[in-house]
This record gives sequence, C-alpha cells and structure tokens, in this order.
Amino acid sequence: MSETETGHAHAIAAQLGRAMPWVAGLCVVLALWFAYASWQLFRDDARRAAITHARNAAVDAAHAALTTERRRLTEKLALPSMQAALAAGDLASASRQLAAGWKASEATVLPPDLEGEYAALATVREPGRYGRLMVLEAALAQNGIAVAVIRGGKGSELALAAPATAGGRIAGLAFVRLPLARIAAGIEQGEVADHSYLALRQGTHTIVERGDRELADGAEALAAKIPGTELRVAAAVPDQAGGPLGLDALGTSIAAVVFLLLAWVAWRLPHWLARRGGAPVEETEAPTLAEAGLAPAADTAAPSPTGPPPMPSAAPAVSEPASHPAAYDIDRGIFRAYDIRGIVGQSLDANVARLVGQAIGTLMHEQGLTDIVVGRDGRLSGPALVDGLVAGLRRAGRNVIDIGVAPTPVVYFAAYHLRAGSCVAVTGSHNPPDYNGFKVVVGGETLSGDTIVDLYERIAGNRLHESPTLGTLAQRDVGEDYVERIASDIQLERPLKVVVDAGNGVAGDIGPRVLRAIGAEVIPLFCEIDGSFPNHHPDPSEPENLRDLAKMVETLDADLGVAFDGDGDRLGVITRQGVNVFPDRLLMLFAADVLERNPGAQIIFDVKCTGRLPGYILRHGGSPLMWKTGHSLIKAKMRETEAELAGEMSGHFFFRERWYGFDDGIYAAARLLEILAARPQTPSETLAALPDGISTPEIKVPAPHGDPHAFVERFREAARFEGGRLSTIDGLRVDFPDGWGLIRASNTTPVLVLRFDADSPQALARIQTDFRTQLRALQPDLELPF
Repeated sequence: MSETETGHAHAIAAQLGRAMPWVAGLCVVLALWFAYASWQLFRDDARRAAITHARNAAVDAAHAALTTERRRLTEKLALPSMQAALAAGDLASASRQLAAGWKASEATVLPPDLEGEYAALATVREPGRYGRLMVLEAALAQNGIAVAVIRGGKGSELALAAPATAGGRIAGLAFVRLPLARIAAGIEQGEVADHSYLALRQGTHTIVERGDRELADGAEALAAKIPGTELRVAAAVPDQAGGPLGLDALGTSIAAVVFLLLAWVAWRLPHWLARRGGAPVEETEAPTLAEAGLAPAADTAAPSPTGPPPMPSAAPAVSEPASHPAAYDIDRGIFRAYDIRGIVGQSLDANVARLVGQAIGTLMHEQGLTDIVVGRDGRLSGPALVDGLVAGLRRAGRNVIDIGVAPTPVVYFAAYHLRAGSCVAVTGSHNPPDYNGFKVVVGGETLSGDTIVDLYERIAGNRLHESPTLGTLAQRDVGEDYVERIASDIQLERPLKVVVDAGNGVAGDIGPRVLRAIGAEVIPLFCEIDGSFPNHHPDPSEPENLRDLAKMVETLDADLGVAFDGDGDRLGVITRQGVNVFPDRLLMLFAADVLERNPGAQIIFDVKCTGRLPGYILRHGGSPLMWKTGHSLIKAKMRETEAELAGEMSGHFFFRERWYGFDDGIYAAARLLEILAARPQTPSETLAALPDGISTPEIKVPAPHGDPHAFVERFREAARFEGGRLSTIDGLRVDFPDGWGLIRASNTTPVLVLRFDADSPQALARIQTDFRTQLRALQPDLELPF
C-alpha cells in the first residue's frame, strides 16, 4: 500500500473512530426501545388472553346455570298436576307447585292479562315492579321463556317468566325470582388480574363488576353475550401498546437483538479498520444520551388535548373587595328549588354574584375540587355577573375556566370535556330579560333543594372560605369541540329541511351549527343573540311563542321546526302542518329508540306527562318511572336509578345513552332528526303516529297570597276525587281510567301550574269541572281560565 493510500486509510479510520461510538449509542437506545416495547406487548397479550379466558368462563357458567333453570321451569309447567291446575284456572295451586323444591325468593303463576300487576303500580312501592312487568310482557311477546335481571328488595335478582299453557291456550304466566349468584358466580369467583376488568351487564346497566373500574368505559370492545338473553359479560384491559413499525411482540424482540448486534459491530468497526490500515485506534469516549440528543428535554410535556389549558403560575392582580360585616344581607328568595334566580338590580347584582361564587368555591374546597367552568347566556346583565362570580370563586382559591357566551348544555359539556367536573351557567333561562341567575354543578352533582339553601346559609352566616392565594383564570372556547362531538356520533341518513327558532337566545349560534354538521338543511329564525328578546319570549313551552316558527315552516315547506329556550336546554317542535308536538309525545319516540339498544332500561318522566307514556314505554320493553318536575331533581333521580333517558313536559330531555345525562335541547334536536331521517315516512307522519289524546298546555294561575306551595298543600288535604287514583309525588295528580288532572306549585315563579289530559273532549271537560269545583270551594276568587 502506498504512503498516500495508507494516509487515506488512516483518515477514514480516524473519522469512523469518532462517529461509530455515536452510532453504537443510538443502536443501544433503539435496542432498549424495542426490548421495552416487546415486554409491553407480551404483557398485554398475556392480560388480554387471561381476561378473555375469564370472560368466556363467566359466559359459559351463566349459560349453564340459565339452561338448568330454564329446564326446571319447563319441566314444572309440564307436570300433570300443574296442567290440571292450569286447566281448572286454579292459579294458587299452580303457584304452590311452581315454588315447591325451588329455592326462589318468589315463584308464582299470574293471570295472563296482567291487570292486577298494572293496577299495583300505583299502590305497591316495591323495588323492581316495573322490571317484573317488563319480563312478563317479554315472555308474552316472544311466547317463550324470558330472562332478565331486575331490582328486588335485596338488590338485583335474576327473573324468569314464561307462558303457562294448558289445552293449547295461555292459562297463566309463570314468574320466578332467583338469587343473582345463579349467573354472577362466574364473575364473582373468576380470576381478574390487576389492571383488568370484568362485568355482567344488561343494556348499559352494570350489574356486577370486578377489577379496575377505570377501564369500564372501554369494556364493550371485549363483551360477549350470554346466549338466549340480553345479558352480556364485558371485559377490558388497558389499551394495548402498539409496537414500533407495527411489529408484534416477536418482531420487536428480534429487532431488539438486531440493534444490539449492530451496536456491537459499530463499536468494534473502528478497531478492525485501524488494524487493517495500520493506524492507531483513537480512544473516543462514547457520548451521553443528552449529548446524542436522545434524552427527553425537560419540561416539554404537552397538556392533554382534552384537558384544561395550562393555568398561569400566578393569578393576575385583582382588586380586593372591602371588608364585610359578620353576616351578609342577601335575598333568600333567589335560592330556588333548581337553581339561583332573581331580578337584576333588585335581588341580584355583581356583589351578590361574588358572594355566590365564594360560597360555591367554599363547597368545592370542602370536597377537594379545584377547577370550575363558567359560561353565560346572551343577557345584557351577564358580563357583570360573570365578573362578580369569577372574583368570588377565585377568592375561594378555585381555578376558573371561562368559556364565554355559551348555552347552558355547552357549559355542562365543557365540565366533562375539560375534566373540571364543576361548572356554573350564568343564565336566566326562559325568564324575562331583567332576570338572571346561576345553574350550578359541583363535582358532577347539580345543586338543588337543600344544597341550594346551603349556599344561602353559608353566605348569610359568613361561612365562606378565603384562600391565601387567588385561584387562576383562563379562557377557553369549546364550541367547535361540542359540535364535533355530536357530529361524530350523529349523521342523518337523508337530509331534512329544518327551521330553527332560537328566540334570540344563546343557542342561536351553535344550535344551527350542530344541525348543519349532522347533515340538516337549516333555516335560522331569530338566531341573532339579543338579551332583550325583541321578537318573542324564548320559552317553547308556551304555544304563542311558536306561532312565528309555525308560519315559517309552512311558508318554506320545511320538514320540521325546532325551537330552543333562552339558554338552549329545552326543545319545542312544530310539524309541517303547524302541529305543536308536546314533549311527552317526543319522549315516546326517544324512548322507543333508546330501548331498541337497551331493553329493560329505566325511562323517567315528570308528573306533567301524559298517562299514555308508561304503557308505551312498557310495550317497548322499558321500565317507566314518574318523578318530580325540575331539571336538577330529574338528574338526581337519573343518577340514583341509572336511567338511560328522562324527559319533562317543559321540554327538557336527558340522554345518558350516547351522551352525558344532562338536559340539552340542541342534542335532543339532533337525536330527533336522526330518528326521523332514518324512517321512510315523512317527519309529520312519524310524529302523528304517536299515541295522542286531548290535552291542555300548562295552565298557570297566580297563587293566592303569592304562596303556591301552601295552597297546593291545603288543596291536597281538602280534595276528594271519586274514582281517581291520587299521586302526591309533586303536587296532586289524579288519574282516572280515561284521563288525569294535575295541580302543582311552580318552583320558579309564584303561580299554580295545572294540566289536563284525557281520551276524549267529554272526559277532559268532566275532569276540569271536577277540579274547578273543588278549587273554587277552597278559594272562591281563584282566577281559573278553564
């Protein structure tokens, strides 16, 4: 080799001597990366295999147990003595034979018409009555053995029902309640490793669960149905880590070995070349990870895309309020059953808002809650009240995320989306322009009743937390997130032409955006946000407020008209023919849709809804429950009963299935259009097919002495209705075989609220006359417009 060639070789060796340690270091890092990924993939595969085995074992055990119980029921109904009793109509004897030798909490044979069961709903307050009826109706509908889990006196129980035939006819219905352990033992006794989850489910109700409950939301991906039932076993493990370059566990293991070999080769290559070229080996120190640029830089973690925006480390300075006396003078009347609401300039101003904010912040402090979302409707008093509210919250040390002008349901959505869990919507809802107020959620619970009164007592007694440091304040716009969340789940099968009347309320911007995003052709009406409400009052529950919408739908030959209230949490609907579809009939349509995917689900409605609604829900396989009027009261009952859907006659609709369970008029409109677009009939034809009768809108009567609660209590004590079934859940509702009447106290204004519903005009007139006579006997000067 010439001297020139030797020098050239030496130069190459020297360059490689400097570069190869870096290459070796990189290969080591890549080998470690692939090795870690391989370990993760092997671990995840083992978890998935284990939980799948546990799920299959639980399904097999439940199926075997149900097969045994079905066979026992079939054999008992086929016994000659049972057949003789059924043929003779001796259901008492048939019940005794059914229960003999069967360790069941109940085993009975009922008349097939189920009239006694329906009649008992009004008087028997036993848990599971609706679930019991649902199973019995299912057995009749499928003419075979129906199986479901229902609520019982000691929790959930397994229920079986079957037609009991004799001589080719259904002579009775056999019903058996058994311990849940018959089918849940496989889950309760199965092996569930750490970071795994296993559950028995019916619809969206989780009956039994084990393991890491944080995995519950993703458990349907590994769910397996128990044959012959609507029950299933759901399972979950943490999301499986994806291997680099799409490789599986074996592939990543091989890649790790290859990169280790490459690292060794890169480390030794300069030595080999140097020996071959006769050059000395330069001792080069291997670079550190930081030097190689491979170490993670400090403080580079990005915030979660769905989490709150980063908060400033120090809050901007705000002026401190002046010192206050030991107790505050504040109008107790603004603290109402469902929210806080008053007249601006009289009972409500920025200082009251600050005290309310500090009281809410105090409650949050006691519960260990830090972040809260604030939004407001379009009322002119909104900005000043928000400023006061935010100042009070921050004084209590809470971090505030202000989303600006937004409908109340978007404020609720932001509390979920930004993972705050608490929120305040500054809104006067459907009240006149000079009203405003606060709808409050703390830790996922809508404040109402005693919890609202508790805020007043904290303020009146000056029991307010004051933090040594002010909470932070950040702005965030979630409007597009809200639109995308709905549009990602709902898309219309065919376009519908819809007129949207927002009544100049805050839903005027985002409501049409949502409906366009799901595929509707939207024509806006009074959608400019104006807190003075120049066109009509933003309350779709009042028929006169829908006249402009009806004219526009008719003029433009639209498929439908929808109306929102002032803060967007209520919905009104007008057909092409100008028919006002009352919310209780809309709830029928929503219930039938939800029950297709969630048989047996609880559906809640308020006392103002039609008497045809419970039977409609039962016929579609659901469990109806009547409850008190009020959005916060309904939401509390939904949490208690795990209901999938609820609705009020005022137009509030609460979807837990596919949504978050809060009242949302915009989302309800999207679900309505989804249902109507999926059917071959026109929207008017679909809505006209819903059961209907003769009904009145809400009739509002000024309460004597301005105290509706006291008057209703007096009326309940004095009233006597021949042949009527009385319900005192909320006010007094009297149900007759051909209709019903209701009187209750409004919780937002000093009025009596009445409503009547009947099968015929004659029945309606009779019920109204009965109410009018008894009301006038109690208060002769009461102004009654019927």
